Amino acid sequence: MNVQDYLQRDAVALAEAVRSGETTASELLQLALKQSERAQSKTNALCKLMEREARAQLAKLADGPFTGVPFLIKDCAQDYAGLPTAYGSKALSGIVASEHAHVVRRYLDAGFVIFGKTNLPELALKGVSDSLAFGRVSNPWNAAHTPGGSSGGAAAAVASGVVPMAAGNDGGGSIRIPAACCGLFGLKPSRGLVSSGPGFGEYWFGASSEGVLSRSVRDTASALDVITGSEPGDPFLVAEPGVVYANAVARDPGRLRIGYMAASPIGTEVHAEAKLAVDNAVKLLQGLGHEVEEATPDIDGAALATSFLHIYFGQVAALVADARGKGARREEFELLTRVLSTLGGAISAGALTTQLLKWNGFARALARFHARYDLLLTPTLAHPPIRHGEGDPSTAEQTLLDMLDRIGLLGLLTRWGALDGMIDKIARDSLQYVPFTQLANLTGTPAMSVPLHWTRDGLPLGVQFVGRLGDEARLLQLARQLEQAQPWFDRLPDWVRDIAAPD
Repeated sequence: MNVQDYLQRDAVALAEAVRSGETTASELLQLALKQSERAQSKTNALCKLMEREARAQLAKLADGPFTGVPFLIKDCAQDYAGLPTAYGSKALSGIVASEHAHVVRRYLDAGFVIFGKTNLPELALKGVSDSLAFGRVSNPWNAAHTPGGSSGGAAAAVASGVVPMAAGNDGGGSIRIPAACCGLFGLKPSRGLVSSGPGFGEYWFGASSEGVLSRSVRDTASALDVITGSEPGDPFLVAEPGVVYANAVARDPGRLRIGYMAASPIGTEVHAEAKLAVDNAVKLLQGLGHEVEEATPDIDGAALATSFLHIYFGQVAALVADARGKGARREEFELLTRVLSTLGGAISAGALTTQLLKWNGFARALARFHARYDLLLTPTLAHPPIRHGEGDPSTAEQTLLDMLDRIGLLGLLTRWGALDGMIDKIARDSLQYVPFTQLANLTGTPAMSVPLHWTRDGLPLGVQFVGRLGDEARLLQLARQLEQAQPWFDRLPDWVRDIAAPD
C-alpha cells in the first residue's frame, strides 16, 4: 500500500485491507509515521511520539474490528500505562500513569495501533490548542489559524492524513469545535455511555465524554461500538444502546423534525459565514425531505454559560490542587491556568452546588424541546476558525492578572467582587466564538458537528446537531445521509494532496 491508497481509505477500509492480506499492520504503521513526519512541521499535532510502544503492540496485536489501524490518543484523561499524561502542561509532564484508562484499553483491544499522543491546550481548557509546554497547533487548512480545541492536535492529525480517526474528549465542545475547524465529523456521546475510569468516575461532573474525530461517519459509528459500555466501579450503569451502531448507521433516519437557531445564546455576534452554514444546512435537510423550522429551546443561554464557567473554574482549581499534591509546582502552570485555579478556589461550595443544581432545569427544558423536535441544529462555532492569538486577553490584562496572582491578591479581590467586571469580560471573550456547544455537555445529550460548509477563504466551518439523550443512532443515521448527499471524505488540504500525488 502507498500513501495515496492510505489517504483514500477510512479506518474500516484499512482494517479490511489488513484482514484480506492486502497490507499489514506494520506497513500501515510505517505509512502513518511517515505522514506524521511530513505533517508535524506544519501542524505540530503530536506532543509525544510512541513508536517504541506501537512496535511492541504489533508483537501482540489484538484481533478486533480495527486490527492494524494506526491511531492516536489525546494527552488528556486517556492514560497509557508507563507514560505521563501531561494534559498539555509542563507541571504534569513527570506524572506517569500506572495503568491504561478503560477507553485506551478498549482501543487496544479493538486492534488499533497507538503510536502517539495529540497536542492540546493546557488542561484542555480552551477552544484553541496553544500550550506553552508543547507549542501551538496549526490548522492544516491554513497554518495561520487554529484547529480548535481542546482536541486540536487530534483534529489536525486527522485532517492532514496522519490517521483516518483519532481519539478526543469533549467537556465543553472539545470534539465538536476542532471537528468544525478542520472539516471533520465529530460526535460527543451521551453522558456515561463511555467509561471515564479508572482515573475518574465522571469527568467534569459528567459534562465530559470520550469520543473520536474522523473523516467518515461509519468510522465513528464503529468506534462507538468499541468504546461504549460501563466498567466496574463506574458511578452508574448505562443502559445498553440496543443497537450496533455500525449497522444502524446504514439505515435511513426517516423524516425528521428539526428545529434550528443561529443566534448566539449569550447575545454575542455570530459571523455571517456561520449563519450561512446553517442556512445551507436547512436547505439540504429540506431537500432530503426533513421538516425544518426555526425554533429555540426555552433555556437562558447566559445562565447556562454562567453555570458552565463555575464548573470550569472549580475543576481547574481541583486539578491544580491534585497535581500539586503529586509534586507539581504552581509556577509551572500557565498564567490562565493559575488565574482560573484562583478563581475556582474563591467559589464557595454553596455557589458551586447552586450551579450544579441548575443542570436539571437545562436538561428538562431541552427534553421539552425534543418532545417536539427530533434534533436541534445550530452553528458549531459562531465564527470561522480564528487566527492564532485572536481573542486572547490583552497584554495589560495579562500583566495585571499575573501581578495580582503572584502577590496573592487575586483570590482576595475575587471574594470581594472587585474583579467581577474583568472576570465577566474574560469569560465572555472566551465563549464568544463557541457559545453553542456547552448545552449538550451540561444536559448530557449527544451532539455532533458535521462538515457541511467551507468559507469563502477556504476554511471549514461545521454545523451542530443536538439529539435526545441516548439517541446516538439517529444522529449517526442523519450524518450518514448528509455524508452521502454532500460528501466530504475526499476534501483534503492542498498540501496533503500534493504529498500524496504520484510522481
